Amino acid sequence: MSELLKNYLGGKWIAGTGAGTALFDPVLGDEIARVDATGLDLRAGFAFARETGGAALRAMTYRERAAMLAAAVKVLQGKRDDYYAIATANSGTVKNDSAVDIDGGIYTLSTYAKLGESLGDRHFLLDGEPTRLAKEPLFQSRHVLVPTRGLALFINAFNFPSWGLWEKAAPALLSGVPVVVKPATATAWLTQRMVRDVVEAGVLPAGALSVVCGSSAGLMDALEPFDVVSFTGSADTAAVIRSHPAVTQRSVRVNIEADSVNSALLLEGNAPGSEAFDLLAKEAAREMTQKSGQKCTAIRRIFVPEALYGAAAEAISARLAKTTIGNPRNEGVRMGALVSRAQLNAVREGLAHLQAQAETLHDGARHPLVDADAAVACIVGPTLLGARNAAGSDAGDRLHDTEVFGPVATLIPYRDAAHAQQLIARGQGSLVASLYGSDAKALADAAIELAPLHGRVHVISPDVAALHTGHGNVMPQSLHGGPGRAGGGEELGGLRALNFYHRRAAIQASTAALDHLA
Repeated sequence: MSELLKNYLGGKWIAGTGAGTALFDPVLGDEIARVDATGLDLRAGFAFARETGGAALRAMTYRERAAMLAAAVKVLQGKRDDYYAIATANSGTVKNDSAVDIDGGIYTLSTYAKLGESLGDRHFLLDGEPTRLAKEPLFQSRHVLVPTRGLALFINAFNFPSWGLWEKAAPALLSGVPVVVKPATATAWLTQRMVRDVVEAGVLPAGALSVVCGSSAGLMDALEPFDVVSFTGSADTAAVIRSHPAVTQRSVRVNIEADSVNSALLLEGNAPGSEAFDLLAKEAAREMTQKSGQKCTAIRRIFVPEALYGAAAEAISARLAKTTIGNPRNEGVRMGALVSRAQLNAVREGLAHLQAQAETLHDGARHPLVDADAAVACIVGPTLLGARNAAGSDAGDRLHDTEVFGPVATLIPYRDAAHAQQLIARGQGSLVASLYGSDAKALADAAIELAPLHGRVHVISPDVAALHTGHGNVMPQSLHGGPGRAGGGEELGGLRALNFYHRRAAIQASTAALDHLA
């Protein structure tokens, strides 16, 4: 039997008392580790995090906590080779895709270390200016932000075991709030290893960072009123979390990132061969294949003027045809595996569901596997579907409702700008949309139209072709989240992320007393 990964809770490494759940190499099929959370005293462990970890963090200033994050960055940077090996074995990703997760997580942590330095030697934050409450400016109100006195529970998704940890933990720890992370079981190894390395390096106070691997049973039950929970995953699980008594009765604050049928839109007036047209084709193919399409921000719907449908299908398909798929250990492979057999089955089912209303423009099944056994490896080739015509764009409800979490996207023709906006809105709220064009005003106008439907609008024009950060890359400086079916949550966005981990209060006092707050 493979190694049973231990949990870290209550300041101790603890093995579950059950047999555990196996983690597998999604390419070779080998069992690589087991995880189990059976028998953990969650209430005692959470209490330790709140009382010991929280008190120690709040005793530090923002500047001191920023230095703590910077120290954690150095620990992680020194172990990068280990993390890449784990990602290959447990997630089946090629090196470049592993970098998006591993280096992206470390970069996000380092960004918050730098942002925290700018907050100085304070223990709370001011929110706005004083406002007089009486005729004379002697009695006023001033709002402050103070760290919540609870813990932050993170229930994370399988696709980003590194970045998903650190993009949440960085602002929480900087805020002075202890973290308990529950990684998705399928890819828990990398999260557990990163927590282990940082804990054993001694750069965080005891109780500041904990990890629970295995079942999530009982985690929500152990939450108390000043705790917060951040979840990334399916809308179905999000609904269960929102309806839990911890939320409905104890008012635990919740942040949700759920399903998202993200869009890419080529504006009218950008003919085949134009820079904007080529940028769309390049980005669409990259988003379909990066991490085998297993990104919550990946492009799922590609909107082009109806007259350009055939040309766009040809241009994107030509790029996809060059993608070699198979064992990520082979240097010639450019796209690896889905993370598990369950995900492989889900992608195949979702693809068949979409194909009932769409034509297949590029068939991923025709890609040969390199150094991989099709009977064992959880690999599916990149597949581009199409809605045939604008009438099909309107009639194909599945194309706008279904997120296939793999290397699958649908090309959708539109009649005019108003029709494109109408079709994109049928996604019911998404994390990100990207725009492609060369007219700055048209791009700006379209971006504002799309903004109410998305957490982020990524505008790609020829002048930023070599500078833009990518449709699906979540940068810590910008907001991550989205309205509607995307969950209605907000993460990152620079220092805005700290708001979730603070409580806002109004201090009503004399001007002299308020002066001391400043």
